[in-house]
Amino acid sequence: MFCYQCEQTTRSPAGIGCTSEPGTCGKDEATAGLQDILTHLMKGIAQYARRARAMGVADRHTDDFIFYGLFTTLTNVNFTATRFVHLIQEASKRRERIKLLYEEAAREQGKTPEILSGPALFQPADSLEQLLRQAPSVAINADVEHLGSDVIGARALILYGMKGVAAYAQHARVLGYQSDEVDAQAEEILDYLASNPTDLDEMLEESLEVGRLNLKVMELLDVANTDSFGAQEITSVRISPIQGKAILVSGHDLHDLKQILEQTKDQGINVYTHGEMLPANAYPLLKAYPHLAGNLGGAWQDQQREFADFPGPIVMTSNCIIEPGRSYKNRIFTLGPVGWPGVRHIDNGDFTPVIQAAKALPGFTADAKEQRITIGFGHHTLLGVADKIVDAVKHGDIRHFFLVGGCDGVSPARNYFTEVADNAPADSVVMTLGCGKYRFNKHEFGDIGGIPRLLDIGQCNDAHSAIRVAGALAEAFNCGVNDLPLSIMLSWFEQKATAIHLSLLALGIKGIKLGPTLPAYLTPTLVQKLQSRFDLDLDLIGEAQADLQTALAHTA
Repeated sequence: MFCYQCEQTTRSPAGIGCTSEPGTCGKDEATAGLQDILTHLMKGIAQYARRARAMGVADRHTDDFIFYGLFTTLTNVNFTATRFVHLIQEASKRRERIKLLYEEAAREQGKTPEILSGPALFQPADSLEQLLRQAPSVAINADVEHLGSDVIGARALILYGMKGVAAYAQHARVLGYQSDEVDAQAEEILDYLASNPTDLDEMLEESLEVGRLNLKVMELLDVANTDSFGAQEITSVRISPIQGKAILVSGHDLHDLKQILEQTKDQGINVYTHGEMLPANAYPLLKAYPHLAGNLGGAWQDQQREFADFPGPIVMTSNCIIEPGRSYKNRIFTLGPVGWPGVRHIDNGDFTPVIQAAKALPGFTADAKEQRITIGFGHHTLLGVADKIVDAVKHGDIRHFFLVGGCDGVSPARNYFTEVADNAPADSVVMTLGCGKYRFNKHEFGDIGGIPRLLDIGQCNDAHSAIRVAGALAEAFNCGVNDLPLSIMLSWFEQKATAIHLSLLALGIKGIKLGPTLPAYLTPTLVQKLQSRFDLDLDLIGEAQADLQTALAHTA
């Protein structure tokens, strides 16, 4: 077993990476190996899909499977080995199907089909035992002894970025939003990885292509969410429970939440969001359901305590699941790409078992003291008051903007982000997104001339909003984003954060503070090349007060 795709990966004098089971995330060796095989097969599917597309044959179902399959291999998504055996079998069938479509199209056009190698030819074994024997040959660190950690790390940067892209693409696709341009570019990048590249400079250029692709995907997801649920509105959200039966919905998938709200309508059940689902309360078509009662709990790493205390069923719509505790394992449900051994999975869109569990469980016996926070500052909201923000900057009322957000985690070093937000001066605005905001989003920040000092932009999926807002401010001040009084402090954890970071680098945004550590697959050589070749800054977070002073001195 070898895995180093997330921030919590083992780092020791003996080396980096989780090499014994369970990994830090709880993944066992069998699941890790099966995920590697599935990922390898996705590259093989893309090899044929890219060539079929060149022949005029674009198969949307093939690309649907690529994005879904990659999503299942993200950190804290699916831990069920048997599900991966099934997905591997399905991937093999889909690869053969797109291969036939390619070869038929080539012959119809009087061309000889290309004979491919690598993942295109890999034949997965029939049994679990035999699959696990195959897994080391397709692991991310296969041939590291011959190729070196720099080459393996550069490949990992591209692959893990693509996993993040797949998650965002999947959220858009379940809402019916897909782009041939996105599908084609994803096939090209995976086909490139299938060629086993070794040129570091070339691979780093390709990693920025992943960032550019992710920008397109996040824009597509933004359109999907807005068209489906309306543009986010500034909304006061209750964060304390009310009396009644209850369901808690965690993860990121707004489509799943909509289905749950629709099926629980008039059932006497309150639905609460959790974690990254908090921004759902700002979408007009979702908050129109009167039984969407608010948000309970915080970031993913606290779920074992929070889920144990919740008096109803819990639904995990996407990442980030961690090992369910005994006290709630029999009342947690998974959807879509999510899975945990022994946990009930719903794959037909029928939430009757969840509703039955909610009615059987006690729910909240009394109203808690009312507590609220304000959310809904997506780009539609902020661009609507851009003139007020620009005037506040010109008049000296707003001196600086801090974008503080991203994925949360257990590392004590993440207190840095709380300290930055809490100690940002009174004439500055803190924008936040992702579950990293839970470290400070209940703190009091006040306002500047009616403009709240804390602006919750939304999920990590809503990074597109932050980019849109920064671009609009740069346009208003007739300067580049790097010239704005803006500092970016990002907490990262898994592969979606990798995709977002690559998008920021592709845009040429500099001076990003990243933490609490750099990704383990970014070797010193790769970091140096990124910094010198692209004139980029890959700065680790430091001391909060010192970084604040440096940022404000830059403004002056």
